[in-house]
Amino acid sequence: MARKSSMMGAVFALSVFILGGVFTFSGLGLIAFMKGRDLFGLGEGRSFGILLVCVGLIASILGVFVMRLIRNRDWHAR
Repeated sequence: MARKSSMMGAVFALSVFILGGVFTFSGLGLIAFMKGRDLFGLGEGRSFGILLVCVGLIASILGVFVMRLIRNRDWHAR
């Protein structure tokens, strides 16, 4: 059971890390190419890009933090 929960934690951490990277680079693209243009009625593309960069960086940091937590946790001792 401990092995399954640690594997689920690792998959969660890796998916959050990858999703954070996708958000970050999508945000950088929006900042570079959508200045002053509307983005599907959500607002200006540049401001939405800044939001994606910030959320992406936070998600990447969270993914790394969870990876380190899962790796350093002693699941087999109990």
